[in-house]
Amino acid sequence: MGSNKTIITAAGGLVMNEDERFLMIYRRGFWDLPKGKQDEGEDTEHCAVREVMEECGLVDVWIGRYLCQTTHDYELNGCAIEKQTHWYLMLAPGEQELIPQTEEDIEGIGWFTLEECQKLLEFSYPTIKDVFAAFLAGGQKAKENC
Repeated sequence: MGSNKTIITAAGGLVMNEDERFLMIYRRGFWDLPKGKQDEGEDTEHCAVREVMEECGLVDVWIGRYLCQTTHDYELNGCAIEKQTHWYLMLAPGEQELIPQTEEDIEGIGWFTLEECQKLLEFSYPTIKDVFAAFLAGGQKAKENC
């Protein structure tokens, strides 16, 4: 691996429903949040909403406050990659069917209470824990921020 890193910008969401449950996905053996790479000409807010809708089958998502940016490094085909992900709080209003995007290796999807999420975070990535920490640091009255 050389010293040059390719930087990829991505965005995703910590999505709540009206029952104050959080959406989490199960992918590649870990509990995760929906996110994905930013398309050319797309801002991070639109990227986050698009990725949440694509990965989870949601049809109506409201974007709220910016939560944080996480960064993680990995290697792909011998190239060093730094992924910078921008995270937003979101609301999915009403009763919407969740449809996991299996072509993105999403095996499971569901709505969980904050307490349930904190247990699932034991089987998650450090960056996902950082997103929940940013949410909690901003106060738990999330629906008022969406």
